[in-house]
Amino acid sequence: MRPAMSSAADGMGSLGAEQAHVGVPVADPGAWATAMSNLGIVPMGVAGQPLVSDSICIQSFDPSMSIIAPINPMMAGISLVPPPPVPAEMPVVKEIIHCKSCTLFPQNPNLPPPSTRERPPGCKTVFVGGLPENASEEIIREVFDQCGEIVAVRKSKKNFCHIRFAEEFMVDKALYLSGYRMRIGSSTDKKDSGRMHVDFAQARDDLYEWECKQRLLAREERHRRRVQEERLRPPSPPPIMHYSEHEAALLAEKLKDDNKFSEASTVLLTWIERGEVSRRSANQFYSMIQSANSHVRRLLGEKAQREEEMEAARERFRSALLSILAQFEQIAAVFTAATRQKAWDHFSKAQRKNIDIWRKQCEELRNAHSEEIMGIRREEEMEMSDDDSDENLSKKMRLDDSALGTQVCALREENDSLRWQLDAYRNEVELLKQEQGKTQRAEDGSVNEQQLPFLQQSMLGMQQQLRSLQEELRNKERDLEWAREEQRCVEGELRALREKLQKNVDTVEVNHMEMSEKRLNGYTGSLHSGQDRSSQLTARGPAVSEKEALLLGIISTFLHVHPFGANIEYLWSYVQRLDAKVSAGELEGLMTRLPRMFKQEFSGVGATLEKRWKFCGFDGIHSV
Repeated sequence: MRPAMSSAADGMGSLGAEQAHVGVPVADPGAWATAMSNLGIVPMGVAGQPLVSDSICIQSFDPSMSIIAPINPMMAGISLVPPPPVPAEMPVVKEIIHCKSCTLFPQNPNLPPPSTRERPPGCKTVFVGGLPENASEEIIREVFDQCGEIVAVRKSKKNFCHIRFAEEFMVDKALYLSGYRMRIGSSTDKKDSGRMHVDFAQARDDLYEWECKQRLLAREERHRRRVQEERLRPPSPPPIMHYSEHEAALLAEKLKDDNKFSEASTVLLTWIERGEVSRRSANQFYSMIQSANSHVRRLLGEKAQREEEMEAARERFRSALLSILAQFEQIAAVFTAATRQKAWDHFSKAQRKNIDIWRKQCEELRNAHSEEIMGIRREEEMEMSDDDSDENLSKKMRLDDSALGTQVCALREENDSLRWQLDAYRNEVELLKQEQGKTQRAEDGSVNEQQLPFLQQSMLGMQQQLRSLQEELRNKERDLEWAREEQRCVEGELRALREKLQKNVDTVEVNHMEMSEKRLNGYTGSLHSGQDRSSQLTARGPAVSEKEALLLGIISTFLHVHPFGANIEYLWSYVQRLDAKVSAGELEGLMTRLPRMFKQEFSGVGATLEKRWKFCGFDGIHSV
């Protein structure tokens, strides 16, 4: 048996280079044919016939494995990468496998392939059933050693066993042997023959190892995520030092510096929130707060500078939009020139279609861009009108407001200074009381008669000064209340003036509309004065403004020279050259209000349906 196997292996080793067929030298070919026919298998591989097609042979076949046919899943070192696809009409044919102690015969290719259960996670163990009764553990190892390293074999007395491999991909190789019939030696006894069924097995060891691996991967993922979060986490802010007179002096210097103001204001806020303000440190904190207040003017200047930069950027944006609109107009002019009959007849049908599509797209983009520019202009005009109205209304009140504001600010500052002086005097009085108590305790109740009158006089003087300060503080508070009341009255008068101005503006607009209506009615009466029914008006037209009257004249002239009518986009593009503030919707609404001067007609069918406006003012005159 060994020379036959080595010769077969040598033949397989030279398959890739010489494209030679593998043959099995058999001493008695008739006996092999009879045995295979008894198993229901068509005899193959005898008398020099090929055992497997050349398309599935592997050139780098390992001759140390005792397999005659090169089987893809059985090759040592082959990964789980699937083999190249094989056409459906050419199925892979399993061949006979010869081992030292047994021979494996493939199942009938006409039978369905053996079924398998769902693969458990991390499966390294297979169930092998249908073993011969006389199959030993050594024979099982000899057969399945070709699939990979075997960790353990657990054989049962009921012709089945469990085999655990070292790696998961070895299980796929072992499943390839499912359906093979094992025959031990050359015996024909039933105890020496059996059809193997290889399937996935669910083992606790495999599941435990798979769970351990998953937990390891989860730990690695958590560690990687934690490292990423720590890397992206912003650094913690520096600690705030505790309050002391030295630190307060340093902080006061930092507050005066523009570059260190942000950091110093944070420290000052922390100290105030901690409750570091006391009667002794109140003056220091007041000076620091006053230093912080001095930065308001600087911030207002920076804000004004940023507003100027924003205005400059807005002006650049507006000029860029106008240049883009000019380029859109140039492109639209190019398309208009190309659609004239002088050049249009020379283009093909496909070229005309493309030019028409491009022209429509360009007009849509131009109209949208023009609408955007008009919206920006309207917003600017509204802002300017609001600013002008506010200036006209408050021009007379500016001096009073500024005077009141300065007076209020001065009163507030004096009020604050008086409060701080009052607190300072109270602190001095308490310090004197504490010193007096200490001296009394030190002298054991003995009081110097000469010092008592002096202290009493100083106490009386301080009390009188305190009363005068309190009275002055009350007077200042009354002045402040009076100033606030006066400011409220001024604001009420300002609101009344604004309402009165708004009513006057509305009255002027109504008078202007009535004068325009009278002017248009007079023009209509003079037009019909030469007719037979000059004493009566056929119909009174709707009231229009002076701007709408100018638009009516322009539209009538334009449509009169276009007897076949024009669409609203064409008419709007012409009118916009004269007045860029007019929109297409405004033109269409004006023509819809005058059905006796303009009429709308539809031309085309389906997708080419188009609305056209025509001038019919002379038709109404002739019909009268």
